Amino acid sequence: MGILITILVVVWVIYMIVKKHYPQAVLLAAGSILLFATYCIGSNPILAAKESSGSAVLDIFHTIKVLLSSRVAGLGLTIMSIAGFARYMEYIGASKALFAVVASPLKHIKSPYILLVLSFYMSQFLVLFIPSHAGLALLLMVTVYPILIRAGVSKLSALGVIGCAQYMDVGPGSGNAILAANMCKIDPAVYFVQYQLPIFATTTLILGIVHYFVQKWWDKKEGFTGYDESVGLIKEDESRPPLIYAILPIIPMIFILGFSPIFKSPIKMDVVTAMFISTFISMVFEYARTKDFRVTLQSLKYLYEGMGNSFATVVSLIVAGEVFAAGLMKIGAVDVMINGAQNLGVGAHALIILFCLVISGCAFLMGSGNAAFFSFAALTPKIAASLKIDIVTLLLPMQIMTSFGRVVSPITAAIVAIASVAEVSPVQVVKRTAIPMAVAAFVNIAFVLVK
Repeated sequence: MGILITILVVVWVIYMIVKKHYPQAVLLAAGSILLFATYCIGSNPILAAKESSGSAVLDIFHTIKVLLSSRVAGLGLTIMSIAGFARYMEYIGASKALFAVVASPLKHIKSPYILLVLSFYMSQFLVLFIPSHAGLALLLMVTVYPILIRAGVSKLSALGVIGCAQYMDVGPGSGNAILAANMCKIDPAVYFVQYQLPIFATTTLILGIVHYFVQKWWDKKEGFTGYDESVGLIKEDESRPPLIYAILPIIPMIFILGFSPIFKSPIKMDVVTAMFISTFISMVFEYARTKDFRVTLQSLKYLYEGMGNSFATVVSLIVAGEVFAAGLMKIGAVDVMINGAQNLGVGAHALIILFCLVISGCAFLMGSGNAAFFSFAALTPKIAASLKIDIVTLLLPMQIMTSFGRVVSPITAAIVAIASVAEVSPVQVVKRTAIPMAVAAFVNIAFVLVK
């Protein structure tokens, strides 16, 4: 009975999310239904005795409270502080200054496809400091896109590279990476340098070459012959603060990596502290620039605005995903899935690849890497324990693969946004991102197999 209920609920969740219903509400409702079914069947207690409210029925809702309390105080605050700092950088224009410094050499490159490849590599540097797929893609649309078009790059080739701007959620500023590090009980800086960086660097190097040949092949296939003056250029955004502001988005990374176990620092600095220190340093820069103390103080509201928006979009999604995961575990569905996988007689590597394919498929259907990853991340400790492998061995390739599914989805916010700006169909854009992401998936699977 429990498995039948689980199948019906999971099918309902997939249907509702594909139909673009609010994912937090869908996952929360699904988790609550599964927990209620657990109570009716009487298979497992919903909460341990020390956490229980004393009523099995009330524990369904008490589970939400327990998860919300633990997440907001720890992981949630970390993610909110990152989002708040990113919003402040956007307000003061520091991201534009960083881009102006990094992208200035691009204007001197004449070869269209070499320029395209270098633009891709440049975007992968920026993603470490601008952890938003849609935000970075739109920034590239008003800065790099006009340069590429004038150099003779086709509209769709430019969009193919820009659509892959955040093809991997990487670095201590990524919500997915922070959650993965938290689940693995690893310092975010260590997770980035020791686990993500080797895969990210290798895949990025390969994808630059892949973009060169893939975009050139598509252009030839679609009859592109050169610069088309009829293509409407997007107006370049010339408004930016002084170039010295380019160091501000980098400061948190310096703190997080510098005061981390990687460099055996006796001082410990967590992500939240790094973000707040960096914000106050940025406020000093703002006061020096504006000479207006009142405006500088008022600018802090953008930090809290970003934190609030992050709670509403990201932290709430994590908690909803964990309630759904709790329902799946309590009703016994995870145990059945693990036992079934083990009975197939395949090794841990094959199961890891299977989970990667499933989660990337979910990201494709949802158009969101966060929604897919947050829904499944809470299940990984139990699955990893059953497979007798480290959590990071399972979670790292899943976290990476989620991003690939998002980049080839025509309903992803970033893809829809850049397609709209360039006045093309999102389907045309994902045609240009599909082959590079397939190659990226093979590289990710290769890393799984060699471990």
